[in-house]
Amino acid sequence: MNATTLARNLVRQLIENGISDFVLSPGSRNAPLSIALYEAEQAGLVNLYVRIDERGAAFFALGLSKASDNYVAVICTSGTAAANFHPAALEAYHSDNKLLVITADRPAHLRRTGSNQTTLQVGLLEPIKTIDISATISIAEHLTTGPLHLNVQFDEPLLSDDRTDWLAGLTPHSPVYVRDFSPQEFSPKPRGVVIVGHDRAGIDASAISHFARSAGWPLLAEDPLSFPDAIAHAALILSDLDIRALLQPDQIVVIGRATLSRSISALIKECAEVVVIDPRASTIDTSRSATQIFDSLPDIQATPDSDWQEQWRQVAAVARHSLSLGWSEQKALSLISAGIPSDAALFVGSSRPVRDIEAFAAPRDGVHTFANRGLAGIDGNISCAFGIAEKFERSYAILGDLTFFHDISALVNPSSANLTVFVIDNNGGGIFSTLPQAGVEGFEKIFGTPHNLDIEKVVRGFGATVTKVKSESDLLHSFNHQQQGLNFVVVEVPDRVTNAAQLKEVTQSLLKALRMGSNLA
Repeated sequence: MNATTLARNLVRQLIENGISDFVLSPGSRNAPLSIALYEAEQAGLVNLYVRIDERGAAFFALGLSKASDNYVAVICTSGTAAANFHPAALEAYHSDNKLLVITADRPAHLRRTGSNQTTLQVGLLEPIKTIDISATISIAEHLTTGPLHLNVQFDEPLLSDDRTDWLAGLTPHSPVYVRDFSPQEFSPKPRGVVIVGHDRAGIDASAISHFARSAGWPLLAEDPLSFPDAIAHAALILSDLDIRALLQPDQIVVIGRATLSRSISALIKECAEVVVIDPRASTIDTSRSATQIFDSLPDIQATPDSDWQEQWRQVAAVARHSLSLGWSEQKALSLISAGIPSDAALFVGSSRPVRDIEAFAAPRDGVHTFANRGLAGIDGNISCAFGIAEKFERSYAILGDLTFFHDISALVNPSSANLTVFVIDNNGGGIFSTLPQAGVEGFEKIFGTPHNLDIEKVVRGFGATVTKVKSESDLLHSFNHQQQGLNFVVVEVPDRVTNAAQLKEVTQSLLKALRMGSNLA
């Protein structure tokens, strides 16, 4: 089929099926799609974003998809460009996000012939499903949920003199993606706990809160910024073996994946009856085991145990009043979490920031939180935050310094949205100082990996607005002096060894207070 006709037909179908956001990385083989998308943008039918780095482009599209809960297409040329989409595609797969990857390819008869920039792109993004396209097909039936890969064979000539008004009569439709969940019922035991993974398995936070209240159970959330009634600092509370035994439930419901805290994971492992609620268990995590597995929130009938609820409330109250933080990564994260205005978006970077918010932030609501918890990588985090920010009036992101440098190329195409990025600067991989490998021979070289760079100067080199803060008062002051557009705040905290020692001391002090309050001292 003529390349121009094939590209126009594909773009037209995608627009008709409610896709309005397209992210393009320039190239030659994808020229028919590039031109078609530009024409659609000029007609006011799509939002077209151009990103020169394919890896960053895919994560930017992933951010758009997370924020809109709709398919977002990311397009590139053939060869290594297509391979650079793989990290974001894998994150989308394990997070069940709607990312539509479109790779341009040469005709199938040129594969394995030594033709320039030609590799085996069908199946390149496994386990993402690939549809190899050489002629018109119906796209709608494939846009269900989760990522999809379209590999489009474009034969030469790639350009055309056809000036037909191919967009005439096009009518976009609102997308509808419906999963067929069977009605289910669940009978909770009186002494149970609801544990909510950071992505909530795609389930609305208010529905989860209602479920927990109906069961009469305490709720433990990896994302405390979406659950004001969550048990504060649960990851710290449960790190003591005796306290964990005291609070051991008869039944646990895990919504999504609990991936952050070893103490929460231990509570789940030690419980005799675990129920999982996650639609991915039937499609992605097919080997996941539990006493029961549901693909959606079941109907619930319960007789709450008020003594059980009160026991958890008392422990949580002691933890809140006993926690004392000096200037540190943890203090900075708790201040930022509290300072974000209502209805703003927050992207939380992988590694330490997402864990520190779980353990140290005070529960609240009003924040639209996002994180890449499918595979929890630090790659593409700036790009993903840029994509999310496009869909909100005001957005924030919290990243570690290595996460920041890992995606530094994103600053070549900076966001124009109102986005403040907090970069926690401890000169290296701070999380490793809190893990068992801390202090092993060669630690600094193979784990600590200090960058020894002035992040403020790096950001200014890209022409972005940047502020450096070194104290609690500086950080609070920075919230009141953020300009419109893109802002960076470099948060300079104590070195990694000092921070690890402070973290250990704070945790031990908290647990001592909890043991005394629970008559376990």
